[in-house]
Amino acid sequence: MPTDAEINPEIDLTDKFLVDPYLNWAEGEGIPIHLDFGHDLLALETGDWDRYEAKGCFAHTHGRGDFMANYVLEVPAGGKTRPIKHLYEAFFYVLAGTGSTTVWMADGTSRTFEWGPKAVFAIPLNCKYQVFNGSGRDPARLSCTNDAPLTLNLYHNVDFVFANEHTFPERMGESNHFDGEGDLVPVDRGAGVAPINLWETNFVHDLAGFKLFEMDARGKGSLNISFILADGTMHAHTSQIPKGRYKKAHRHAAGTHVHAVTGEGYSLLWYEGDSEFKEIPWRHGIMYTPPFWMMHQHFNTCNQPARYLACSMGSRRYPFIALRKKSAEGGGSISIQDGGRQIEYLDQDPRVHRKWLEAIAANGVESEMGDIFDEDAIRALGPEALTGVIQMPKSTGPAV
Repeated sequence: MPTDAEINPEIDLTDKFLVDPYLNWAEGEGIPIHLDFGHDLLALETGDWDRYEAKGCFAHTHGRGDFMANYVLEVPAGGKTRPIKHLYEAFFYVLAGTGSTTVWMADGTSRTFEWGPKAVFAIPLNCKYQVFNGSGRDPARLSCTNDAPLTLNLYHNVDFVFANEHTFPERMGESNHFDGEGDLVPVDRGAGVAPINLWETNFVHDLAGFKLFEMDARGKGSLNISFILADGTMHAHTSQIPKGRYKKAHRHAAGTHVHAVTGEGYSLLWYEGDSEFKEIPWRHGIMYTPPFWMMHQHFNTCNQPARYLACSMGSRRYPFIALRKKSAEGGGSISIQDGGRQIEYLDQDPRVHRKWLEAIAANGVESEMGDIFDEDAIRALGPEALTGVIQMPKSTGPAV
């Protein structure tokens, strides 16, 4: 039992109180750490990264939550990374450049696959891998969304995470999963909930041209597919917004890293009770994360369909936490008024559609949503309808 004589108010609490092993590790890597609501990953400053023997930076966001983070890996022209392995899951999205990756599997064999811009691939857990730049002229830049915060904060032992010899043969996938092949798993989620389609693979050649499936529950004309990458606990999905339309607003847990893939537009974010929207313009290279339970809505403002990639904790197969289980069950596409997390078009604040009409008019794009809204009436709204607390439908369901 401590005595009064042993109480020392001058004791150094650096490693004794409120310790964040993940942030301590990140700060010790010697590369830039960028923190913002979102980032242009193509423009972030990188630095020499000894761990990869390449260049990199951390692209941290205010909404990354407790489990997820992102870093940028830049491989110089004609260069390659050091072979590396780790106990955190990692999804790579190719921002720029061409190259290849070699992955050493649990059975001692290796797989090598080539990639270009807008490809996505996952490293099976704790497999050693090496990234090669296929160009002798230009650097290659990749975004890596990962669950290193969860892993490092759980074990708080860097050697255990980066020098562990345990293998996970069940995570390797089929022999053709690094060839861009995969297995389609349709899921009927029951009456009143939109079905979803899962694509199980380790590698997608080109997200811009990958086949998607109807998901009108998130907005008329919307397309979507969810990925099971390397049998991971992390989730990824790609959605498409048609020309002349936008998605319905919804909310979910923190940590969803949204990457713009094709097209241009913006996203609005707000909390219940806010009077102003936070706006994030996007195009390929932009990544951001909506904070916990913050409403957000994606708008296409260009003359072509727009796609994005979202990576988060809790896959459709392994939801991990209760909030992600609710998402997998379809809560993200059910109205708030029916106990879900979505705002239906006719329940949204009139400023939402008015702002979008002005944005697409400036780009010479016509609205395809006249079948839902009286757009002349919305254009004629006076200032009194376009100010004040952002309108939200009343929730009749649980808080989460």
